[in-house]
Amino acid sequence: MPVLKVEAVRKEYPGVVALDHVDLTLEPGKVHILAGENGAGKSTLIKTITGLVTPDEGRIFIEGEDALAHRALFEKIAYVPQELNLFAPMTVAENMFMPFSRSGFGHVTVSRRAMERAAQGFMERFGMHARPDQRVSQISVPDQQLLQIARAACRNDFSVLILDEPTSSLTANETAHLFRIIRTLRDEGVAIVFVSHKMDEIFDLGDTVTVLRNGRSVGTHPMSEMTEESLIHLMSGSNIALDQRFQPHSVPGEVILSVEHMSGPGVVDASFELRRGEILGFAGLVGAGRSELMQTMFGYHRATAGRCVVDGVEIPPGRPDRSVARGMVYLSEERKHHGIFPLLSVRENISVSLLDQLARGGIISGKRERSRVDDLIASFDVRTPSPEKKIRFLSGGNQQKAIIGRAMARRPRILIFDEPTKGIDIGTKFQIYRIMQQLAEEGVGIILVSSEMTELQRCATRIITMYERRINGSFDQATTDVNTLVGAIIGARETRHVA
Repeated sequence: MPVLKVEAVRKEYPGVVALDHVDLTLEPGKVHILAGENGAGKSTLIKTITGLVTPDEGRIFIEGEDALAHRALFEKIAYVPQELNLFAPMTVAENMFMPFSRSGFGHVTVSRRAMERAAQGFMERFGMHARPDQRVSQISVPDQQLLQIARAACRNDFSVLILDEPTSSLTANETAHLFRIIRTLRDEGVAIVFVSHKMDEIFDLGDTVTVLRNGRSVGTHPMSEMTEESLIHLMSGSNIALDQRFQPHSVPGEVILSVEHMSGPGVVDASFELRRGEILGFAGLVGAGRSELMQTMFGYHRATAGRCVVDGVEIPPGRPDRSVARGMVYLSEERKHHGIFPLLSVRENISVSLLDQLARGGIISGKRERSRVDDLIASFDVRTPSPEKKIRFLSGGNQQKAIIGRAMARRPRILIFDEPTKGIDIGTKFQIYRIMQQLAEEGVGIILVSSEMTELQRCATRIITMYERRINGSFDQATTDVNTLVGAIIGARETRHVA
């Protein structure tokens, strides 16, 4: 008997049909891939089968019973969201077992020692490096990601585990360890729903795949019958050349950015140059110091040594306003926390960078604002029902394109992309790659920080590698093989040469 069955579920929001008579069947002891482009309806379907959203039409059965009539059945669905959703001031153990009433600690008093002992076993199982008594704000992002998964798996009463992009902050070793745990849970009879835009993960783990497109199910197939090309075609409705490259065709110009012996939080003695019209890639493991270098260079963190020079002018340490004034824009990896204003509309999120250009005598021209925003939405193909739609309701890919449009409205000379396609489907990835290529050919210097080697190979003209907070190599992408790059990011001595 299926552990969960969704029949003809429909959910409509003002102006948008999010789900259009979708079916889904989950079998115990199987890993079911839920695939689709950003905005295809995956998130709405997940919210529906976890009980967070009530469908307008359709039925949901959990272990053969009508879950919409008996909502306590939704407690059998364990869900790990893509975005971190933890209580930072509380300890690892407290986060793991909340709510205490469901985890066996809900008595008049809670034994902190007993809770920490119980948490230790789950932490060891999931390969966490933190301590049970540490506050979540003090542990690494990978450990926070693993904590979310452990929190879902420590429940004894779940029969379905939904994992939404669970590896986005994990190293290769942590990912491999997580996959071993997923296979163990599968073998114990748990039905796993796995959402990922990484094709290697999908084909490594999946038994079955259901593909959504524009709110509709376009097919359920055994993974053994699928290829990357056929799966991408189902997701997008079009054929995508997987071997396509996006390096700029123009020759890089003069040096526009020079970083000299920079040190700061998480980075030691880094030096490199960026040329006009170049896409410069940064590769490294999680924690290697790539984002820390970008943030120190930009001024989010204060440098303890070295300097950053833009067009011959030194940027004072810890002054992001000066970086912006010199034409540098940084797009953070965490767009939900550091990129968008989630409670504001798409229009407001884009125009916030244009206020000085739109104001006349201290008054914003609404007509001029709408015109500029509409032009940017069209230029960067931001798909939204209306500019007045709150940006948090857009897919991740469309949020990212809106942020890029906002950045380009400032006409930057240097654009830093930190994991720009994290959690984004392959079709939208290629759109962002084309945008980067076009911007570079127009003379913008681009830095691309990415954990995906294929992304760097597709886009970068040159790749800098980092290992243990230091730059340890610079490679011409066209003449360097993958093994050499991988050797550099894991610190193999024999690959530490500079091209």
